[in-house]
Amino acid sequence: MCSVCGCGEGETRIEGHEHAHGDHAPSHHHHDSPHPHHYGHGPARAHAPGLSQSRMVQIEEDILAKNDRYAQANRRLFARQGILALNLVSSPGSGKTTLLARTLEELRDEMPMSVIEGDQETSHDAERLRATGARAIQINTGKGCHLDAHMVGHAAEHLAPGQGSVLFIENVGNLVCPAAFDLGEAVKVVILSVTEGEDKPLKYPDMFHAAGLMLLNKIDLLPHLDFDVDRCIEYARRVNPGIQVLRVSARSGEGLEHWHRWLRLNREARLLGLETEGSAA
Repeated sequence: MCSVCGCGEGETRIEGHEHAHGDHAPSHHHHDSPHPHHYGHGPARAHAPGLSQSRMVQIEEDILAKNDRYAQANRRLFARQGILALNLVSSPGSGKTTLLARTLEELRDEMPMSVIEGDQETSHDAERLRATGARAIQINTGKGCHLDAHMVGHAAEHLAPGQGSVLFIENVGNLVCPAAFDLGEAVKVVILSVTEGEDKPLKYPDMFHAAGLMLLNKIDLLPHLDFDVDRCIEYARRVNPGIQVLRVSARSGEGLEHWHRWLRLNREARLLGLETEGSAA
């Protein structure tokens, strides 16, 4: 059981490759540690037979430190190839996959894009995203409630996103655990549906504090809901004053041009950084 978030050990399956959390998975060249992702025992800050509170804290710190090393290796790889990697996080039912599918459809002729899709089980979402013409690889975490940097590194090696592309990493639906695990992404993008309640940023502050962009989705439903948009945005900025906010509807298309513009600008910035580095070399 993961000592950080309490999710259970089990088999993590990446399409074309399987391993258990305790197994020695094949190492990939850009990672600087050959060790597998093994998550200790017992939920964080809770009693585990035979383990003291201080030992639990040490295990949690070790897990996050190991994850951060993998994340930095991912980040260096993405930077060298000019890849804009985005970690998409949300609660279940936020419309994250629908929004991603529409983005892939509408921008497929404009920029290269690929997807690492994270779910506990099934490959339904990856298949749905591949139907747009995009390349996608599925990670099934089993009982795990989040992706980690080691999983993403393996998946990225299999997927091999092209230079200058956008890599969407769709995390497991959860606003708690993914906040603690850096995947090597350029930006965490949190998707919040107007059907969820405007106080979500206050209830899950770690996630909104870690995010660089909030997409307020399903705004086409606002006439039918008692949802205060301004209050929601104020709560998000109370937690994270620097967070950007875009209002969108994956269903109606409202506001998507602003999301597309955000993607273009951030991809161009990543490509400019790659060109500058190449010139300096």
